[in-house]
Amino acid sequence: MTEIPKSHPRYASLVARERVAEGVKKGYTSTQGLIAQGRGECFDYLLGERTTASAAAAIRAGAALLLLAERPAISVNGNVAALVSEEMVALARALNIPLEVNLFHRSEDRVKKIADLLREKGAEDVLGERPDTSVPGLDHARALATRGGIYDADVVLIPLEDGDRCEALLAMGKRVIAIDLNPLSRTAKKATVSIVDNILRAVPQLTEEVRQLSNKPLSDLEKILNEYDNQETLAGAVQEIRDHLDEQFRKGSD
Repeated sequence: MTEIPKSHPRYASLVARERVAEGVKKGYTSTQGLIAQGRGECFDYLLGERTTASAAAAIRAGAALLLLAERPAISVNGNVAALVSEEMVALARALNIPLEVNLFHRSEDRVKKIADLLREKGAEDVLGERPDTSVPGLDHARALATRGGIYDADVVLIPLEDGDRCEALLAMGKRVIAIDLNPLSRTAKKATVSIVDNILRAVPQLTEEVRQLSNKPLSDLEKILNEYDNQETLAGAVQEIRDHLDEQFRKGSD
């Protein structure tokens, strides 16, 4: 990876680019993942590259939903592996739940490399190398799933996700937590809880919320979830983009 000084004003963004590019070189991120990373970075600019109030509320609701779930699971794709493999392992450990590799541009070699990376980072329960069932309604490789993981889960965390699998999981009766920087995406609009934030910021904060809420009574967790409105959160994210752009234009005219 290119050495990037921490003093660089674009340090975090450039490090993320390097991680995804390195993931392509090492074989666990697809070349199409580079395009997805660039699209997400664009929305992060618009949000001001910060965790907004709406995102913080969604993170808290997502943590409550994961803790209330009977069989939660976490989905990992190539970009997730490149960007936050260690952080995903920490989240899975905090919840004592499995990680499952799930890819659109699937090859068994890529799946194995991602699974091996997660184990290298300390994961104990990694699924996806031997899928034994499929999600109804999908005609591509993302349909492949594992019993005891995503297929049997009641709540699934799907970061950096395409909307069709989100819809298919919801049709199975599952609740879905998405991490998606685009508040207008089908995934964000369909998910039960949509965290409109950079995954580099969102996953550590989600893990911290899980730890802080883990000792709360179920009634408190249910209250957090009942008071959460995903459409209101997405509207808030769009407004935060507008406010940030207005602020930038005002600065430019001063």
